[in-house]
Amino acid sequence: EIHGTAMHYPWGTTDAIPAILGIPADGRPYAEYWLGAHPSAPSRVEDVPLDELLEADPSLLGSAREAYDGRMPFMIKLLSARHALSLQAHPPAEQAEVGYRREEAAGIPLDDPRRSYKDPSAKPELLVALSEFEVLIGFRKVQHTVALFESLGVLGPLESVIGPLSHRAGRAALEEVFLDVLSVSGDRRELINHLLVSAVAHAGDPGHVGRFARLIIELDEHFPADPGILAACLMNHLTLLPGQAVAVAPGTMHAYVRGTGVEVLANSDNVIRGGLTNKHIAEDELVGVVDFDELDPLVVDGVEESPGVWAYPSGCREFAVWRLESGLDHATPVPADGALRIALVTAGDAVMTSGATAMPLEHGQAVLLPASASGVTITGDAQVFVAAPGVR
Repeated sequence: EIHGTAMHYPWGTTDAIPAILGIPADGRPYAEYWLGAHPSAPSRVEDVPLDELLEADPSLLGSAREAYDGRMPFMIKLLSARHALSLQAHPPAEQAEVGYRREEAAGIPLDDPRRSYKDPSAKPELLVALSEFEVLIGFRKVQHTVALFESLGVLGPLESVIGPLSHRAGRAALEEVFLDVLSVSGDRRELINHLLVSAVAHAGDPGHVGRFARLIIELDEHFPADPGILAACLMNHLTLLPGQAVAVAPGTMHAYVRGTGVEVLANSDNVIRGGLTNKHIAEDELVGVVDFDELDPLVVDGVEESPGVWAYPSGCREFAVWRLESGLDHATPVPADGALRIALVTAGDAVMTSGATAMPLEHGQAVLLPASASGVTITGDAQVFVAAPGVR
C-alpha cells in the first residue's frame, strides 16, 4: 500500500476527496490527492518516500527504467474543484528542460512565485470524470466565438479588444486577442463589466448562448473583473459525464472549472498561467508554450478491452490509464503486466491477489505494483483506476 499527499488549494471542495479516501471532512478544501514520486510531494511506502525508494531500487521500474532514466514517469491524482482553476498550459519537454535550466542558473528558488519551471519535464494530462465535470480546453473556432459575442450584443463595445476575431483568421486572431487581454487594466476593465452586464441579461437564454453567459457570470463571481474572463471566452467549454475523459496535450490552454475526477499525468509540476489568477503570469513563456491553433477537442470514452476493463488512450509516452469497474466477480487481470503500476480504488471494496497473497482494499486505498509483480488479479464490487508507464 502507498499513501499519497493531500493538497489544500483554495479552489478545492471540502467533501468529495475525503469521501473517496474514507476520512472525515475537516472543513479544509481538498483540491488534489497526489500519488507518485514527484519530489515536491512523494507518496510514501512504509514511511519511505517513493522517489527515494525508486532511487535505491530502480529495478522496481523494470524495463521502463532505461526509457525514463530511472524516474517514475507518471503520477495519478484525485482532483476536485468547486470553482475554476487558473487558465494554464504546460510546456513540451524541450521547452521544459530549457526553462528549468535557465531558472536554475538564475538562482530562482523552486518556491518563488516567479518560478515557471519546477522540473525539466513535459506535463501531458488525462482527466477522467468521476462526477459531471466541466472543463475549458483549447481555443474555440473563431467564427463560433464571434457568433457568441454577437449574441450577447458586445461585439461593438468590446471592439478594442476582440476586434481581431472579426478581421483576422484563426491562430493569428486568437494569439493577438489572448495576449492583448492580459494587458487589460485600469479604465479598460470596464469592458469586462460591460460583458458581465450583457451576460446577466442573457443568462436565461437556451442553448450555447445561455451557457456562455452563465460561464461569464460564474467566473466573475470568483475572479471579479479579471481579464482572464475574456480569455476564457475564447475557449471550448465541455461537460464530461462520469467515465468520460479528455486529454490535455502540452501547450494546450485549459482550466478545470468544476467537478471531481481522476487525473493521470506526467511526473511534472510545470504550470504556465494565463489568467484567472493572482499568481505570476509569464507572458513571454506563454508566447513560446501555448498552441493558439483552433482546437476541436475530443471527449474520450473508455475502450472496453475485456469485461470490466476500460482503457483510455492517452497518446503520450509517459503514461497509460485503465478503469476497472464493478461486477469484478471473477479474477480480472490488472492491466500492464510486468510494468510498475499504481492502482487506486475510488469506490467500493476489492481484493487484489498475487500468487498466494491476497490484499483486501477499501475505497481510497492505493497500491504500488512493482514491475516484478506479475499475474496480479482483482475481484470485488469496486471501481479501480490503474496507471502505468506508456513505454514498457
